[in-house]
This record gives sequence, C-alpha cells and structure tokens, in this order.
Amino acid sequence: MKKVCVITGTRAEYGLLKPLLRKIDDEREVLLQLVVTGMHLSPEFGLTYREIEQDGFGIADRNEMLLSSDTPNGITKSTGLGMIGFADIFTRLVPDMVVILGDRYEAFAAAAAAMIHRIPIAHIHGGELTLGAVDDSFRHSITKMSTLHFASTEIYRRRIIQLGESPERVFCVGALGVENIKTQKLMSKDELAESIGFSFDKPYLMVTFHPVTLERNTAKEQFENLLQAFEEFQEYRIMFTKANADTDGRIINQMIDNYVAENGDKARAYTSLGMERYLSALGYCEMVIGNSSSGILEAPSFHIPTVNIGNRQDGRVRGKSVIDCGCSAEEIAGAIRVAQEMNRNGVLQNEPGPYEGEHTSENILKIMKEHLTEGMSVRKRFYDLA
Repeated sequence: MKKVCVITGTRAEYGLLKPLLRKIDDEREVLLQLVVTGMHLSPEFGLTYREIEQDGFGIADRNEMLLSSDTPNGITKSTGLGMIGFADIFTRLVPDMVVILGDRYEAFAAAAAAMIHRIPIAHIHGGELTLGAVDDSFRHSITKMSTLHFASTEIYRRRIIQLGESPERVFCVGALGVENIKTQKLMSKDELAESIGFSFDKPYLMVTFHPVTLERNTAKEQFENLLQAFEEFQEYRIMFTKANADTDGRIINQMIDNYVAENGDKARAYTSLGMERYLSALGYCEMVIGNSSSGILEAPSFHIPTVNIGNRQDGRVRGKSVIDCGCSAEEIAGAIRVAQEMNRNGVLQNEPGPYEGEHTSENILKIMKEHLTEGMSVRKRFYDLA
C-alpha cells in the first residue's frame, strides 16, 4: 500500500482538498496520511482541525508552526519552524508522495522539507499568478520542487511547462473548488441562517479582504476605504470572513471586529464557516467583495459578480463576472454599482466560470496512482521550450 501524505494549513485550503481527501481515504491501494499545520492549530483562527476530525478524517500528525505574530519577522520564523516540524514528520511517516495545494508559506515549508527528504511532490494550483502577494514566489518555488503538477486552466498548465517542467507530468484538471460547487449539497437559507446566526431578510454582500503582502503598511488604509464605500449601500447586510495569518492580517481582523461591534444590526464576521456553509453563503449573496482568490475561482461558477479590489490577484485568469477596481472608496463604490447593474441585467446567468473541469479530484487521484505504481523519482530534467 502506497502512503500519500496531504498537507493542509488553512480552512480554505482544506475545503478545496476535501473531495480529493475523500477519494484517497476510500482508495484501498492508498493510505491517506493527513498532516495539519498552520492556522488549523491556532485558537485565534478557530482551531479548525476540529472540523477535519468532525468530517471523519484521521489526522496522522500535526505541525505547530504558527507564531502569534503577523510581521515579516514572525512569518519568516514560522516558516522555519514549519520546516523543522515537517523534517520530523516525514521521518516518522515515510510517505511515498506528498500532496500540496497552493502557495502559502506553510506549503512552501512542507515542499522544501519533502524535497530534501527526496519525496515526490504532487502540486495543485501551480502556474497561477498573484502579483500582489509573496505567495506568487512561493508558488513558483513549489513548482520547481514538485514532480507532478495539477493546473486549473490550460493557460496555467502551459506556464508550468514554461518554468521547465516536463509536459508529460503537467495536467490540466480544473479547480477543486468548482468541483465542490457542482457536487456539494448546499444548505437552504433557513438552515444556513440557523447555523451561523445571520438574517436573510435583506440582500447581503460577502466580503473577504486579505493584506497585500508585497506592499508595506497598506492594509489599514485600504480596508478603511472599503468600509467607507459601504456607507453608500445601506440596503445590504454584510457577511465578513476574516483574513488569514499573513503579514498585517490581524490589523484587518481587528477592524472587522470593531465594525461589527458598531454595526451589529447589519454585519456579522466569521473566522471559519467550513466548506458547506461557505459555499452555501456564496450561492445566496448578491456579490463577492474583496481580494480573495475565491472571488476569482469559485464565485463565477455561481454566476454572481465579484468586486476585486487592488492588485493582490493580478495575473489570475478572470471571467466576465470579475470587476477590477482600485483601492479608493470612490473606486470601490463605483465597482459595486457595476456589479448591481450586472445583477439587474442578468448578464451572468449563462456565463461559464473559467476554472471548470470534469471529475477533478477523480482525475488527480487516478494520475497519482499511475505514477506511484510506476515508481517515481524526484530527479527530473529541465524541459526547454523549442
């Protein structure tokens, strides 16, 4: 039996990985080794490892790496602690393959440790661009350490090859998040309202805003502008999902708490909704606002508009539902009005999302099994474009 070690460090990443985890766990020829780290183990971010256990997954190991600091110094030290922890974990578990999704520093720490241990890495969501975040460099670094690549669009598949990866090991499979939308049974409005204590008597905006980690000290001003823009749209309730453990993320989360405390009649904030509740909330909202990848990847498949603020997601493939705007209150308000017009005209109802694939998690597992059976080496050649 081959051992496949899957790493998860955030609530959002776990939600994306969930269908793949189910299939690996049900596979007789493969043993799932699930390792949790990062925000999953932090009380500040909801101790979301409990959700993983409630879903019935066994946790093979835990890597405590998150310091109570969101400064560059703190994030750097957390990354170092992560590598130390993964060194011990891979020594204990001896996996045949490590599966890593995305581009965060937790993923980078896991990839670096796995590469040094000569364990093949299967990387999901490589080839993408987020030019406003340090994650961009982490992602491309993980690509160069990985052996198998599962891209969400053909453009990203070609970019991975451009980075020197052999085409026979690069696959376009679509996005796991979109597969979740197609296969997950969503909660009714009444079920969701009771579960999260949110009233649906008015239309609502879904807001997720993260720090732009390649900019210095912009989080507070940009988020203040976003809150100011909301003053023009009193007809909406507001549902916030909080920022990740990135540099200056705590600044945004404190501002959210303050806003909700002052506007409790119309605003609610959530550290972690979990996949089922998050996708259900996404499906019923008027629009997504912020700078999260979910507004680019998942929201278009619900045929709802996304107001994408600033340059954090610069470089990602976009659908017609994404409205890019600057960070001033006036620009954000203008983009919200464009989104309102899209909803009134119904122009997005038949617009497909750009990240849709067929049987994404099934195809990923099938390809991984084929390569595990053949026997994989971490040695690879650099593929030169003709």
